Amino acid sequence: MNLRCGVDLGSRFVKIALEEGGSRRYLGPFDTAEFYRKHIEPGEGGGTLRGRSLGLVEGVRVAATGYGRVRLGGGAVVFPELEAIAAGVSALTGIEDAVVLDVGGQDSKALLVRDGRLADFEANDRCAASAGKFLENMSRVLGMDWEELGNYWEDPVELSSTCAVYGETELVGLLGEGWPVERLAAGVNRAILGRLLPLLSRFPRGTLVLTGGVARSRALRVLLAERLGVEPVVPEPPDFVAAVGCCRLLLKEENNGR
Repeated sequence: MNLRCGVDLGSRFVKIALEEGGSRRYLGPFDTAEFYRKHIEPGEGGGTLRGRSLGLVEGVRVAATGYGRVRLGGGAVVFPELEAIAAGVSALTGIEDAVVLDVGGQDSKALLVRDGRLADFEANDRCAASAGKFLENMSRVLGMDWEELGNYWEDPVELSSTCAVYGETELVGLLGEGWPVERLAAGVNRAILGRLLPLLSRFPRGTLVLTGGVARSRALRVLLAERLGVEPVVPEPPDFVAAVGCCRLLLKEENNGR
């Protein structure tokens, strides 16, 4: 069987990529907690994927990455997340040399990719203020979904708080003062930009690839282009990059074993 299954078990969502021959399809995103309950069979040394519950045939090769990858340690090949992202970028875009900015649910990372492989990285895994969870929280306060939030970047209201929790309190206060929702949304997007730029500061300028669900934000793409002078490349779909990378790393492992 040539079917390969890549599973990215993120902190907020689980994404699955399936590759067979030259075709590719996607399952999800699934809520992570719900996915654990419905689709993972617990066991010693790590769980196994309940393939039938996802409509998968028996015998499919599975690779896992992301925060929860050890939960599939009993029935999957496990790959480091950053290596999977690098491989996924190469598979989806054909780009072998780039700086990759990955904005996940709970953290953000900048990767230096050379010849399709991870060469260096910088991560912010200590604060959700530079991650998708921050945008989810802020969009909820503003009464819009986070995709709508990504439509605003002009004439922003400056937010002073650098904390995701206190940022909500500040935003509520500004709403109470009567500031327009659109300007506050622009301020939120400017704020997350300011927290992402330091991750890129020590890497050379050149091709920039933006991955993760936050890559769907038009505001972030526009603001990065304005600040860095380079239009970000966004793989499609941007939130399945690591899952696709798992499939490619499996293929590489198979070819090396021949």
